[in-house]
Amino acid sequence: MIGPMRHPLHCVACLFVIVLGVAGCRSTPPEEALRESVGELQAALEARDASAISGLLAEDFVGPGGMDRTATRRTAAMSFQRYRKVGIALGPLDIVMHERNATVRFTAALTGGQRGWLPESGSVYQVETGWRRDGDDWVLTSARWDRNL
Repeated sequence: MIGPMRHPLHCVACLFVIVLGVAGCRSTPPEEALRESVGELQAALEARDASAISGLLAEDFVGPGGMDRTATRRTAAMSFQRYRKVGIALGPLDIVMHERNATVRFTAALTGGQRGWLPESGSVYQVETGWRRDGDDWVLTSARWDRNL
């Protein structure tokens, strides 16, 4: 007689449950999650949502000239008051992954305008950002940019 755990159907059922459990525990791969966070930042900029931008910034965020998280949120809010429409197009992301940190470099074309199809202003920047993994999420720890055009 075959014992309860040695019956072939029980073994298959146990294996199936283990496989489903492992598959369900998988989180998004770190680089993919980071790309999603960069996409969230881009969407927040285009939506002119300073609070969403602030939510992606680490508490110890440092921007150009020592700009902290609060100053970055205020600067974004002021820019959004000036421009009713904000567009951002990112070039390919150059990602360098480390265990809990990453650097993301890219070209960004920014446009802003009050109305109509054509932007009133636009610039292209070379951007370098630093990110830190916080659990399953990525937070922006630093950003610097140089204007190209």
